[in-house]
Amino acid sequence: MKDSVFTKIIKGEIRCDKVYEDDKTIVFMDIHPIQPGHVLVVPKKQVSHFFELPEDDYSALMQTVKKAAARLAEVFPHKARICLIVEGLDMPDHAHIKLFPADNDEEFRRVPDMTAEPDHAALAAMAEKLAF
Repeated sequence: MKDSVFTKIIKGEIRCDKVYEDDKTIVFMDIHPIQPGHVLVVPKKQVSHFFELPEDDYSALMQTVKKAAARLAEVFPHKARICLIVEGLDMPDHAHIKLFPADNDEEFRRVPDMTAEPDHAALAAMAEKLAF
């Protein structure tokens, strides 16, 4: 399988604004966030579907999702929910989970402008705030 964009990020070939990393997972800022604080939780093992992960990688992914969600809740205590999306439509060759804070359905369903230039300074500042 050809390396995905996420695998290239994991290998350090593409920069990211990292929030957390361990031996099986990485968490970094989404460059086109649905809401401020939107992170991607990515297994280091590249598979197309999260259910294809070996059990230990799946467990590690879910443990990191839990930690990242708790950190988002700490940083955004005024938000009603920490939302989780597993859809894989925008990056079908590497399973990942989207986490972000939201207050309502409108915020949850916001579609970011994928053509907009990422605000790297804001993403770096948010990654620093969310780091755990």
